[in-house]
Amino acid sequence: MKVFVTVIATVAGLAFGSAAQANEALAKASGCLACHTVDKKLIGPSYKDIADKYRNDKGAEANLTKKVKEGGKGVWGDIPMPPNGHVKDADIKTLVTWILSIK
Repeated sequence: MKVFVTVIATVAGLAFGSAAQANEALAKASGCLACHTVDKKLIGPSYKDIADKYRNDKGAEANLTKKVKEGGKGVWGDIPMPPNGHVKDADIKTLVTWILSIK
């Protein structure tokens, strides 16, 4: 039984790690990592800071999806985020969902 639990925990960890890696790869391919990182401010806020700010906001996913697509300015300072119309809507939704899940 102990071995079974260990195997299940390992598989779950690998699956989660793979999903996080896939999402980070999507962020890189989409150009997001030019301005953001997972855990440190770069040009824009870290994904962790974004998740923390919007954790209890029920409209965050829709609002952030729109902001990523159209761009924005003012929430995190004077440096604007350019629009990302080149990124597919499904990819933006995937990225926003991932970002909001970061703890």
